[in-house]
Amino acid sequence: MSELTQLTLAAALKGLDRGDFTAAELTESHIAAVAAARPLNAFITETFDRARQQATASDARRVQGTAGPLDGAPLAIKDLFCTEGVQTTAGSAILKGFVPTYESTVTARLFRDGAVMLGKANLDEFAMGSSNITSHYGPVISPWTGKAPADAVRKLVPGGSSGGSAAAVAARCALGATGTDTGGSIRQPAAFTGIVGLKPTYGRCSRWGIIAFASSLDQAGPMTRTVEDAAIMLRSMAGYDPKDSTSVDRPVPDYAAALTGDIRGLRVGIPAEYRVDGTDPEIAALWQQGIDWLRAAGAEPVDIHLPHTKYALPTYYIVAPAECSSNLSRYDGVRFGVRVPGDSLAEMYENTRAAGFGAEVRRRILIGTYVLSAGYYDAYYLKAQKVRTRIAEDFRRAFEQCDVILTPTAPSAAFAIGERMDDPVTMYLNDVFTVPASLAGLPGLSVPAGLSSKALPLGLQLIGRPFDEETLIRVGGVLETAAGFHTRPPFIAGEV
Repeated sequence: MSELTQLTLAAALKGLDRGDFTAAELTESHIAAVAAARPLNAFITETFDRARQQATASDARRVQGTAGPLDGAPLAIKDLFCTEGVQTTAGSAILKGFVPTYESTVTARLFRDGAVMLGKANLDEFAMGSSNITSHYGPVISPWTGKAPADAVRKLVPGGSSGGSAAAVAARCALGATGTDTGGSIRQPAAFTGIVGLKPTYGRCSRWGIIAFASSLDQAGPMTRTVEDAAIMLRSMAGYDPKDSTSVDRPVPDYAAALTGDIRGLRVGIPAEYRVDGTDPEIAALWQQGIDWLRAAGAEPVDIHLPHTKYALPTYYIVAPAECSSNLSRYDGVRFGVRVPGDSLAEMYENTRAAGFGAEVRRRILIGTYVLSAGYYDAYYLKAQKVRTRIAEDFRRAFEQCDVILTPTAPSAAFAIGERMDDPVTMYLNDVFTVPASLAGLPGLSVPAGLSSKALPLGLQLIGRPFDEETLIRVGGVLETAAGFHTRPPFIAGEV
């Protein structure tokens, strides 16, 4: 049944509609793939029994003629989404054993439409990281190896924080996966693993039931193997939710209908400020190739300026830790999760948080607490919020000149596990191209566009106007066709 795991989400849904195979058969093939891919550590919790029950129910609905738009599709769910009756850890020791009594809005909508859950995907602890090496449950290993010395097996990061979701999709363990993106955590791992990652506009997908990192930035989105698959998943995930005060009440379009293949007359903005020192020359060359592909398809490249881009990364690493410090204060050992006793209430708090949080989470909590403290709030946090407004204004002015913006997704290809562990600032630079759109709340799409000289995937990013995911998908489809990226990673579940 391994051939079923090679299907795209769109092709699998069509096969199910035609009766070429059943949801039970499709699910069993993916369960076997997840088991075969355990060396990648892409999943924290496997939910095979639940997946089989969901697949059986899906087959019954097809017989009854009541199948939903995702009926029978096996997906991976990032372990930041609360799932009723299934352990949800956020990749942290402090939530080990936490079993929610409720379902996140996004996963509830996916299951409403018939999706099958294979398991909870590994992630950087509380979504804080760009490499998926900060998880309490161990690092996720990319299915890509690149060109390694003959006597070595090169283990690479899959990107983060949605590294488990990315690895599961790239290794053909799941037809798609949910991710969350705070500063690039869908788009960057998508680029590192050769898949498609879509961060919708802030407010397009409900945040209710997603464990919070930075509330003004967090946004759920799909991770898939094609742009069409991302469009299909997003339609189920998106929509207004009265339980989320930041959810926007707008109609959800049929995103897949945007894949017309026609981008003639569209203006594509090329920001000079994204020509950052230290960017891999191969990525700069791929960016130019992307410009040429879109020009050949009838689009018009336009030079634009985003003058406050250089302040985006420091702004993000003030705003995000500040919100993280506030959000993670609830993990005190009293209400849920791990508790480490102490001689006093304060000591119990200290012991629990010291044992429950990893080094990167503790670092960001400390940074956030510092910038929110008396005497520093105005100097750091308030100023960062003002710069964030300027960054958003830059984008608004730029979109007066263009319809979509094209940039690289990440400044390099995937790197080895452990390579940048001792330098958190260098690690933070992985988000240099993705953070600006997050600060502005804009939609972003990463599309695999080529291989480096070391045989590793490279991605290109499209940034769109607020709630204009349709144009992103339309242009992304053309970019995907022009790039013709069909290379599979060396590790394919069931074949290694």
